Amino acid sequence: MRCWCMPKTILLSLALLLAPAAHAVTAPGGLPPAVCRALEDCRMVGQGTLRWWGFHVYDASLWSRSGRWRAQAPYALAIRYARQLTGVQLADTSVDEMRRLGVGDEAALERWGAAMRRLFPDVAPGSRLIGLHLPQRGALFYTADRYLGAIDDPEFARYFFGIWLDMRTQKPDLRAALLAGNGQAE
Repeated sequence: MRCWCMPKTILLSLALLLAPAAHAVTAPGGLPPAVCRALEDCRMVGQGTLRWWGFHVYDASLWSRSGRWRAQAPYALAIRYARQLTGVQLADTSVDEMRRLGVGDEAALERWGAAMRRLFPDVAPGSRLIGLHLPQRGALFYTADRYLGAIDDPEFARYFFGIWLDMRTQKPDLRAALLAGNGQAE
């Protein structure tokens, strides 16, 4: 009778060796590992849902290294879409919102809009886009599984993330939910 112990032992050993590697690629909240490395640790600050006229548009979550948000520290905003939208729609809506927040430099808005149209993919229900805010540098963008690119402009990053986090946001309830881990919205 032949013993199949050796192959089972080898398979079990391989499974145990590969298990930590498989775990390492899964960051909290489904964030790309590069985002958590940039934050040094991924702790959720808060999360909320955007509804527009009753329609579920997306769920958003805010992440930082400490679980508290500070505008001058690295943080990530992750959005899981519930609707189909084009990258152009995402970019153009972002430009409109930044303009509403007070960006008066139309040349900057045009540059930023063109950069976002190049970077932002079309999204479908379940798609995730993640923006990583790096102070003094700008913003890096990711899907759940790949790097999209960067906009190396701190002013862009301030206004882009301000769409959700500025006190003048159009969605103060979403802002409050995203900043829930701060105890009170700053």
